Amino acid sequence: MLREPVTPAPGPGRGPGPDAAPATVEELVRRRLSVALGGWRGMLDSAAPALAFLIGWIATSDVLVSVGASVAVLLVALVARIARRETVQHAVGGILTTAVAAFIASRTGRAEDVFLPGILLNAALAVVFAASMAARWPVVGFLVGAVTEDPAGWRRDRGVVALCQKLTGLLLAGYLVRVAVQLPLYLAGETTALAVSKLVLGWPLLVLGVLVAGALLLRGRTPLQPEDRAVPRT
Repeated sequence: MLREPVTPAPGPGRGPGPDAAPATVEELVRRRLSVALGGWRGMLDSAAPALAFLIGWIATSDVLVSVGASVAVLLVALVARIARRETVQHAVGGILTTAVAAFIASRTGRAEDVFLPGILLNAALAVVFAASMAARWPVVGFLVGAVTEDPAGWRRDRGVVALCQKLTGLLLAGYLVRVAVQLPLYLAGETTALAVSKLVLGWPLLVLGVLVAGALLLRGRTPLQPEDRAVPRT
């Protein structure tokens, strides 16, 4: 089974602290995903530069202005992370995404190509997530295992596997929606519509996904299984 550090029992009149061992699969996955994704700050660092780029594009239709707005937000996030001695991986991820998009658009001269990397990325992620679910090795499980000393330990608990399947399917649905909406717009050269769809399917869809995932993780009460009850290999 998945192992958490054992902490002393709370004293009289005190509830379980934040470091207390989890009692349910949902609590365990919630903690692990929070660490792997960097919490709300990590999601903000990853999404804010893209949001700044899109707002700049909608307002000016100028790629350089939009990239400048995105870079400014990235630098603020990066400096804030460094000042607090926190990980900069989410800010760096935003820098790479923005750089690739700007490079492609500058080489082709087609403004809609700014959105091509995002469409391709969502399509690739959809394939990977669907394949992982078919093999019953859901991607979310690897996010859980990435913050433990046993990367595949989550596979030994049926409840964790089932929950990770649901969460992986939730993320897969978001990728499919983005591709289904944005690919036809890209092929039609509808740059403004692409920018609007990117904005609508960015933060709102992310918040919706987080709310649904939160409902699954907060309301579920799946007990962690004993160590000797393993998930059968497929």
